[in-house]
Amino acid sequence: MWGSSHPVWAGVAVAILLVQAQPPSRIPEFRARFAHEPDPIRRAKLMPQLGEAEFQDVQRDIATGEISNALDTVREYRNQVQQCQKDLDATGVDVEKHPSGFKELQISLRQSLRRLDEALVSFPADEQKPFLDVRKDLERINRHLIRELFPRQPGAEEEPQKPKN
Repeated sequence: MWGSSHPVWAGVAVAILLVQAQPPSRIPEFRARFAHEPDPIRRAKLMPQLGEAEFQDVQRDIATGEISNALDTVREYRNQVQQCQKDLDATGVDVEKHPSGFKELQISLRQSLRRLDEALVSFPADEQKPFLDVRKDLERINRHLIRELFPRQPGAEEEPQKPKN
């Protein structure tokens, strides 16, 4: 009945089922909620969900060879994190006493840095550079948030000592 093309049709059918089985991206929904949320703390609390959705797309794009799409998404995530950090800092709250928002943003950053590191090991060196640039920005914000959340940790405010002449 199928003749010699049976394996081809079976492969096409499996591919169609896999594409249909993937849930639609929730990124537009999360980005809309993020963009329309006026409260910096509630906006920061959205970052773990938004970051999770965005990094699922990043992983999917990397798996299908859509490296430029993955990079665009990682850059968009960085921009969202930067905006959250600036808005949270502008509230002037004592982060140690009221960590809400700061804590969720730092958790999202930590998870995203881990996922980015996992993805980077499979890239050739020339494709890693733009991702590493974004990673450096994310790591800087992560360190800032940790200092805000834990200001009393040893060495938190110490500057590197300059050698005396």
